[in-house]
Amino acid sequence: MEKVRIQDDLFTHVNQEALDKLVIPDDKPTAGGFQVLADDVEKLMIGEFNAMSKSKAYPNVYLENACKLFKVIKNVKKREKDGITPALKNVAILNKVTDMKSFSKHYKTLKLKRIPLPFIISVDTDMKDSKKHCVAIQGPSVILPDASYYKPERAQQKDMILGVWTNVAKAILAKTDLSPEDQELFLADTIKFDAILANLVKTREEWSEYVKAYNPMKSTKVASMVKPVNFKKILKDLFGFLPETVIVAEPRYFKAFKEVFNEENFEIYKRWAYVNAIINSCSYLTEELRDLGSVYYRTIAGIKANTPLEKYAYQIASGMYSEPVGLYYGEKYFGEEAKKDITEIVYQIIDTYKSRIQNNDILEQATKDKAILKLSTMGVKMGYPDKVRKIYDLLVFNEKKSLFDIMLTLNQVRVLDSLAKLNEPTDPTKWQMPGHMVNACYDPSVNDITFPAAILQPPFYSLKQSRSENLGGIGAVIGHEISHAFDSNGAKCDEHGNINNWWTKGDEKRFKTKVNAMVKQFDGIELPWGKVNGKFIVSENMADNGGMAVTLEIMSKTPNASYVEYFTNWAKVWCVKAKPEYQQLLLSIDVHGPNILRTNMPPRNFPEWYETFNVKKTDKMYLAPNKRIVIW
Repeated sequence: MEKVRIQDDLFTHVNQEALDKLVIPDDKPTAGGFQVLADDVEKLMIGEFNAMSKSKAYPNVYLENACKLFKVIKNVKKREKDGITPALKNVAILNKVTDMKSFSKHYKTLKLKRIPLPFIISVDTDMKDSKKHCVAIQGPSVILPDASYYKPERAQQKDMILGVWTNVAKAILAKTDLSPEDQELFLADTIKFDAILANLVKTREEWSEYVKAYNPMKSTKVASMVKPVNFKKILKDLFGFLPETVIVAEPRYFKAFKEVFNEENFEIYKRWAYVNAIINSCSYLTEELRDLGSVYYRTIAGIKANTPLEKYAYQIASGMYSEPVGLYYGEKYFGEEAKKDITEIVYQIIDTYKSRIQNNDILEQATKDKAILKLSTMGVKMGYPDKVRKIYDLLVFNEKKSLFDIMLTLNQVRVLDSLAKLNEPTDPTKWQMPGHMVNACYDPSVNDITFPAAILQPPFYSLKQSRSENLGGIGAVIGHEISHAFDSNGAKCDEHGNINNWWTKGDEKRFKTKVNAMVKQFDGIELPWGKVNGKFIVSENMADNGGMAVTLEIMSKTPNASYVEYFTNWAKVWCVKAKPEYQQLLLSIDVHGPNILRTNMPPRNFPEWYETFNVKKTDKMYLAPNKRIVIW
């Protein structure tokens, strides 16, 4: 087989041999890339959990609790004995909810019992004053992966996926104490209520513009929108007082709320809540129900088999105690030498970003000064946190109880802790990702970047790799996360993370022109598994573009820099093999573009790509100069 030319397809040229060898495991939708590192960390930490459990030599009480939960989840006999009963006892609360008055009375209990609700109240960072918390409200989720699936043009796909869900729901409801007639009624009403929601809740594309979720309203105004629900009572039950303001994330949904939740739909809602609560409980019941509960997602993602028990037990336990597990991993497996080196790279990238902003041709000086201030105050979290937050002292449980009840108790602790934070200042030291996670992020509310220890390994980063390889790997990813401070969302927030328009009118207009050009560069690209939505993924594409721009500038000042190594490692980072079903799913639910496009599109905007590989007009990875985009 003739090798694909690098000038025609960077992704395939660099990764073809690896892709040919990659085998997607039966319990996963992908192989390669991030997944390889995640699997290695998971295997390592499962070994640690087993060793600790066997020796009883726990480094601290948090790891002891995590290992105990790990053991409880693996106790299949105990879960078989408990059966579905714990979940049925939990949903029995719905028998007490007979009308709007009793719904209002029991809202807090329903929330703590994880019964699906027609509106979700939470505590979040106030996007207008990031040092404070606020009360936020949004609608529920739909059955299908996204509300966009319910559009008329996707009717065939919707019917197919909803058919899969229906068969799964039937099998699960057959395990309950409902009569056959009630099983049919509950299922039909669940689909009916879901159809009402689908016309009103936001799509993922709409959610991707997160600044638009900030719609403050007087709590009295929201109370009038959700009548006859006693909203004031609910707020007082949750917080002990009536907050003055509520942030409404989905105005369209709440303007039509009376069509969703009314006396006529009340019993339909209850059946919808029952069915979804039971299905959501399956993960913590018997192995048969755990398997049944995973069939829907596995089918639409192309996954053949359920997650093996030990892996599943680790994933749940390490997720519940994520900070202490990540701290343990970071301290043991991430060295100080590497931390020092990678931190130097971060600040080199930030400094280079400042100079690029200063020399940018679309910004006036006043806007440049604000942008540079945002970079100067950006927080950097590398590796793992110094300590564990106090909530982990509260995450204790009775090992003799059912797994379902244990998880319910632990989640209640988390919910109550979150609600109690309303009157407390936000915590800028909080890490958005634990040390053992293979990922990275920018937090717009704090204006900081987080790089867990687990991602700081090859091909992303290694002391053994050349500086060119590290810049094409972790360097470009660091630049990507920094760029989120100035993407289509982040550009609307200031150095404190507050929504604040710090742009001159002319700058804002020129910036929007660049954003629209980036949307157009990707929009409508046809792939074997579907068409790309350029608007949905624009913020991530802008970040990829920014990450490459800033690291290529550093490359130009790096002694013995190798652009071949840079672009080669850039491609290796995004190497992934995925099931077609999963690729199709991601086009609708993931704000990141497909990996082949993340690899092949950004280089085409930069002269270094053309110079390094002598790319010509006749090559597939050629882009005319007037179509090339560099924003930052």
